[in-house]
Amino acid sequence: MSAQSSPGYLKYTRYMVSSLDLVSSSFHRAAMVPRLPSLKLQTDQTRKRKSISVEAAKTTMAERKKEDSKKKSKWPKISPKTDLQINLLKETHLFTVPNFFTSVESKGFVQAAELMGFTHQGSLGPTRGEAFRDNDRISVDDPVLAQTIWESGLNKFFTDIKIRGKVAVGLNPNIRFYRYKTGQRFGRHIDESVELGDGWRTYYTLLIYLSGGGSGQKTKTEMSSQKDASVEPLVGGETVFYGPRRGVVAEVAPAEGMALLHLHGDNCMLHEARNVAKGVKYVFRSDVIFA
Repeated sequence: MSAQSSPGYLKYTRYMVSSLDLVSSSFHRAAMVPRLPSLKLQTDQTRKRKSISVEAAKTTMAERKKEDSKKKSKWPKISPKTDLQINLLKETHLFTVPNFFTSVESKGFVQAAELMGFTHQGSLGPTRGEAFRDNDRISVDDPVLAQTIWESGLNKFFTDIKIRGKVAVGLNPNIRFYRYKTGQRFGRHIDESVELGDGWRTYYTLLIYLSGGGSGQKTKTEMSSQKDASVEPLVGGETVFYGPRRGVVAEVAPAEGMALLHLHGDNCMLHEARNVAKGVKYVFRSDVIFA
């Protein structure tokens, strides 16, 4: 009988195998124990990060809503207008309404726009099929402001105007502000009509000049602040309209508070905003909606 087949050897071998199995099992159990809290910790950290991300998103949205509320709350109060007059420059295709905004309202919008902050807007010009454009711009959606301005007296001028069986129902809530500093201008272009859905479409451009040369008397503050271009008399910046043969149909000089309305889309006349020679030109922009 060999030593390996002896009972003593077999007993010893079985003992060693059992011992190794026990050690191996103990090792695996010991190795697994610290991993469980690690996985739990990672899960807790992941949940915490997700919770922080959700809370951060909620905070950001709340801050944006608060900021939008602040912006909207700074609009000047718009008073109802009763003695407005209309100047037809090309029948109802193009007309102006002097003093649609009061001086206080115009200046209030300028201050609100400056607080919001303008963004420069430009284009490369005719080489890419675009008009030359160099001005500053703000865009904000405010249905309440649009309705307030429409009902303050502007709606009265559209009671008898129908386009393709549609009537004017209000202003585009997408409100824009333009600022032209010295040397800035907007080359010859046309304004496109915008489809808003449910049969609603814009057919008129509304521009309201918030500054203008020789409009109103200067205050003592304005007279003592000649270094500020925004209070200097505006020179230049006329809105010029051209006919089919590029002849001038009308040349409108900006005047504080004056509204300018003209057809846009398929019937829009080619027009431009000429170079500002002095001062700053501020413009309120919206569109008249038909339905």
